[in-house]
Amino acid sequence: MRHYIHGFSNGHHWLSGRVLLLMAVSALPLTLAACSQSTTSVPDSQPVKVEQSATQNAQVQNESSAPADAPAIDPSSLLKNVSATVYKDANCGCCKEWVGYAKDNGLSATAQDVADVSLFKDRYGVPQQMRSCHTTVTTDGFVFEGHVPAKHMAQFLENPPISAIGLAVPSMPVGSPGMEYQDKFMPYKVMQLNKDGTTEVYAAIDSPQQQL
Repeated sequence: MRHYIHGFSNGHHWLSGRVLLLMAVSALPLTLAACSQSTTSVPDSQPVKVEQSATQNAQVQNESSAPADAPAIDPSSLLKNVSATVYKDANCGCCKEWVGYAKDNGLSATAQDVADVSLFKDRYGVPQQMRSCHTTVTTDGFVFEGHVPAKHMAQFLENPPISAIGLAVPSMPVGSPGMEYQDKFMPYKVMQLNKDGTTEVYAAIDSPQQQL
């Protein structure tokens, strides 16, 4: 657990109580297994939900039954011509997984190992409750915090909201890009980070297919 606490200056006061809850529903072991080398804490911002409901299962089936003649999307073209630096801890396993995923989707990413990732989160205006394990900054100055899907990065960069500085996936949801573990999936939200420090929901991810 000490790995998850590194990099967050204000995480100790809430972590102990939340760990008991997470352990009770067995989500924390999944996160630990999926990102066993991470050195950053898990903010108390995501409800734990690993098993999908019947409605979600039906939604997954509907989404997976797209017409056979639908044009295929080349993942490597999503972030083509986008360059960024990823600030991370040298020992963060899921950070490395995400960087590989982003490169596979076309991002020209340079990973930079730093001693204290919170310094860069402070520098680029990532609110405490929105923080995750790594911080990605494009050459245009947009910030993508944590395990943001390439699909949503590309959508954001194609038409950046005038009030926004970037996107964030708080914590490290199991099943998000770079946090894959067996067939487990935890629904999560991609949050928009605004220049005035406020946040809003950019996209709700209720199934793995919605990340594609």
